[in-house]
Amino acid sequence: MRTKKPRGNRTTALALICTALWLLWVAPAGADPAPAQAAAPAIAVLDFELNDLTLLPGTPEELARTASLRPLVEQALKAQGSDRLVSIDAAAQAQANVGVGYLYDHPEAAAALGRTRGADLVLVGRLHKPSFLFAYLMARLVDTSTGMVVRDLVVEAKGQTEPATARAAARLAEQVRETLARH
Repeated sequence: MRTKKPRGNRTTALALICTALWLLWVAPAGADPAPAQAAAPAIAVLDFELNDLTLLPGTPEELARTASLRPLVEQALKAQGSDRLVSIDAAAQAQANVGVGYLYDHPEAAAALGRTRGADLVLVGRLHKPSFLFAYLMARLVDTSTGMVVRDLVVEAKGQTEPATARAAARLAEQVRETLARH
């Protein structure tokens, strides 16, 4: 009498192997089922510089407006969820800044300054004022590990009032947040 080989063993073994491979591919052993979130980058916001091209450059009001930009941008970043802000004091920034616009025009120098303070990104900004009617908040988001500009950011500020400046700073912080979401 001849015994039949059970056909189910081969099919069962193949099904078990496929299931095991699928489980290894979809959820590796010990892996957290939720994807790991990368830590938020540490951002240093430098003091903004004034580039005033009007007939009355550097008025006390415009200098005060320019000085208010860093705290306004930092405040807006915090309000939008950026909790890792790195402080770089004015003396360290002045030492790294060879001349007006140097850190803006030399992202590798801005990156080196940020790297020494533990920042992942540095926001280097200037208030570009070609007219009494409007100004541009121009900023460069610099990656401290590469010294490369991640994104150039520009926001138009219409008017010279404090609320207009605060709105422009908030829009600039929003552009930073959008960049980080895509980066």
